[in-house]
Amino acid sequence: MLLMLCAMFSTILFSQNNSEGKAKKDSTTFSYCQIVGTPKLMSTKVNIEIDFGQYKSMWADNSLKDPATGERIVFNSMIDALNYMGKLGWEFAQAYIVTTGSNSVYYYLLKKTNKPNKE
Repeated sequence: MLLMLCAMFSTILFSQNNSEGKAKKDSTTFSYCQIVGTPKLMSTKVNIEIDFGQYKSMWADNSLKDPATGERIVFNSMIDALNYMGKLGWEFAQAYIVTTGSNSVYYYLLKKTNKPNKE
């Protein structure tokens, strides 16, 4: 009985040390953002918003702006927005659509690899 308890205890300790060692070696982290496309009124086009998880004020202009000109970036389609984000280093991760009645909202989830922290 005592031998069995010692064997189980050493296995638990070994697995904890092993997983801690893996966590230190693989320190890759990701940032995520979401492209949200909602239908425009009386049009076949969509309104595009990029959600980085930032605070959004109902009164402020939360649209994505061109860093060079400071002007609002207008996208023609979800793919146009996806191509733009791809040029900035974002990778497509997943897409889904939520339909309510006759309206569909398009969600594209993107990820970007963060540079590893040097310890």
